[in-house]
Amino acid sequence: MNSYAPRTPRVSVIIPCYNLGQYLDDSVGSVLSQTFQDFEIVIVDDGSTDPATRALLADYDRPKTRVMHASHGGVSAARNLAIASTTGAYLCALDADDRLEPTYFEKAVRLLDGDPAVAFVSCWLRAFGDEEWEWKPERCDLPALLWEDTVLTASLMRREAIVAVGGYDTEMPVQGAEDWDLWLTLVARGYRGAILREVLFNYRRREGSLSTVSWNGSGHLSLASYRVAKHAESYRAYLIDVLLHQDAETSALLRQNDEIERYNASELEPAVALRREELAALQSRLASITPKVRELEAALGAVSAEVTALRTSASWRITGPLREAYGWWLRRRGAR
Repeated sequence: MNSYAPRTPRVSVIIPCYNLGQYLDDSVGSVLSQTFQDFEIVIVDDGSTDPATRALLADYDRPKTRVMHASHGGVSAARNLAIASTTGAYLCALDADDRLEPTYFEKAVRLLDGDPAVAFVSCWLRAFGDEEWEWKPERCDLPALLWEDTVLTASLMRREAIVAVGGYDTEMPVQGAEDWDLWLTLVARGYRGAILREVLFNYRRREGSLSTVSWNGSGHLSLASYRVAKHAESYRAYLIDVLLHQDAETSALLRQNDEIERYNASELEPAVALRREELAALQSRLASITPKVRELEAALGAVSAEVTALRTSASWRITGPLREAYGWWLRRRGAR
């Protein structure tokens, strides 16, 4: 039984969950730890097939939290379902494996309350898990968004703006980058966003996540083609800005590549050559020593065989009492 009681909160947190039950408590816990507490949490089980996730969500009991179950339709459909089932004036689309810093809602709500012209509030983030880095974008205007997604997935958004543009696009060719598409749509229609210059979000990097597919995996080209075609008017209007940015990015990469090549030629290659020379010298010494080692091993084997033969001989057994008496005499002599 969920402990959620119907109410009208300021913030509705929507969390799609597809086979991510192992991370869900961390995500929900980061919401429950917010200094701003006027919120509801709606988790959409997006047709999970993982037994552990299904068992967890079958009776998930957390404060201010309820669970909805749906057939698997993808993250966009799950978010739209949650949006339609919530009432908060502000929305936060939190992924089931990410975490918020405790003051995120407090600071984002303050900004939205103070400036009605702002439709969504993002922030800086810190990556954790398989990778560790920080992401600190400065702009979220249309030219910036055309060349890069500079807005957090879990940005705090005005419900009225999201509803006005039709929510998340469910027609994308593969899952991933659906939030980028949403920000482009919002800003192209005149809505404005803002970025809090503070790390208030923790972004989990893991193998197999949707972001790895949409950024670097097989879905990248199809998503890029879809985005450019859908937002063709905006790309045409800001083509020069986009090309100049891409040229600057390419130039920066080429400079970095040149630095790496020069370092390789001046430092790494000489070091490798030196180590190869050292290895060759050691191998030469080893080759000269090996015959001597084998000779010693053969001599040792021969001596060992003689000792074994002696100790198994009849004379060794016959003289055994004499050796014991001689040993006793030596011990007595040493004791005086």
